[in-house]
Amino acid sequence: MLLTHFGYEKAGKGKTGGSRVKFVHLETKDIINLHKPHPGNILKRYQVKQIIEKLKDLGLIKGVL
Repeated sequence: MLLTHFGYEKAGKGKTGGSRVKFVHLETKDIINLHKPHPGNILKRYQVKQIIEKLKDLGLIKGVL
């Protein structure tokens, strides 16, 4: 997963809400919650935009993507 490149790890402990997946940044403990895409494994456009904005806000990426 791309988020691991930016220091996030999929949270595997506890219940995250059925159709949700939680990623936690290993250093900052920042959390990104995603709805599991279904019926396939393709993220929706709004989810990609939210991830990009979050990574920009944290200073992990620069510029406009």
